[in-house]
Amino acid sequence: MSMLTPPGMGGQYRITGDKYPRMRPSRRRGRLVAVVVASVAALGLIGWGTLQLIDVFTGGGKPAAAGRAHCRTKAGAAPAAQVKALPEPGRITVNVYNATKRTGLAKNTADELRRRGFRIGDVGNAPAQFDKKVKGPGLLLGSAAAQGTSLRVLGTQLGGAELRADGRKGAELDLVIGDRFTSLAAPATARQALTALTAPRPTPAPKKGC
Repeated sequence: MSMLTPPGMGGQYRITGDKYPRMRPSRRRGRLVAVVVASVAALGLIGWGTLQLIDVFTGGGKPAAAGRAHCRTKAGAAPAAQVKALPEPGRITVNVYNATKRTGLAKNTADELRRRGFRIGDVGNAPAQFDKKVKGPGLLLGSAAAQGTSLRVLGTQLGGAELRADGRKGAELDLVIGDRFTSLAAPATARQALTALTAPRPTPAPKKGC
């Protein structure tokens, strides 16, 4: 009789052998289950990460073509620059007045403006309201409508001159020579300034990232 057989029990109840009966699952089966669970979790994490990368590179699920079309819309939405029409010097009449103590400035300046294509009106000493009272290079006077047109064209001929609108209704302009006047702008400099007035403005660049 085996030592595992309780006293008084024999026959068909006799237990033979030297091993206890298994009362719990095999360790090998438990390890297999753990490996399967870990594999499923790892595959889930890999799939989630792949979806995140796809979302980043496609812009939140929007088709790439749609994104490019959106960028083209932004770039094309900028208004086209327009060249502002300004009168030519030959259509501008200028009265030249000398507000300084120096003589001959009005005539010499009027002659130079005529050579540059401007029409010349009155030439002489400045009215009392401006005589000996213009401290800068000069004062350019015109109507309110001339501020953005003919007065700006005349301003290209005298750097540092003050542009001012008065109550006149006509299209003629006044150039009042001031104490700091030395000469009109060099012809090349005046042409460059006039070209800059009529040059189209650059259109805004499209935003980065498109």
